[in-house]
Amino acid sequence: MGFGIFLDLKYHDIPNTVAGAVSAAGSLPGVQMMTLHASGDTKMMRAAREALAGRKNRPALLAVTLLTSLDGPALRRIGIQGPPAARVVALACLAKESGMDGVVASAHEARAIRRACGSRFLIVVPGIRPAAATRDDQARVATPMDAIRAGANYLVVGRPITGADDPAATARAIAKEIAAARHK
Repeated sequence: MGFGIFLDLKYHDIPNTVAGAVSAAGSLPGVQMMTLHASGDTKMMRAAREALAGRKNRPALLAVTLLTSLDGPALRRIGIQGPPAARVVALACLAKESGMDGVVASAHEARAIRRACGSRFLIVVPGIRPAAATRDDQARVATPMDAIRAGANYLVVGRPITGADDPAATARAIAKEIAAARHK
């Protein structure tokens, strides 16, 4: 149908394995963006970047900072200390240092990422929920308008659309809110 593909596979493995996976995925037609975990560290992210070096129209590489389903208590349970915002910004800076094109992060951290990483660094925001939608299993959510105003380049909207009684109408309403946010 001609749509670009956001390949959100969240690669996280040893550098050689991730490089191979990114190289193979980067050869697929239509892939415009793909994800890997920033917590894989600089060697893994640099290996991914090098796997796509020299390719014409290579996909953008986005480092996942912290999943939007994780809040402070959940992070502490898995051994990550400090507030989520501090961890996310640190991971975003690590991703930029490693040559990533941007990050996946909640809208709650977008402004701080933009300040730390600059205007050209892509920020993809998941956990988007219209004001009347349920949070589902998301801990750090935002409305489309709030995410755009915080500095998001792209929004990821899933269940609010796929679970709606009228997905097309819901998608149109979200698109309208995004357009309004961009014009304010």
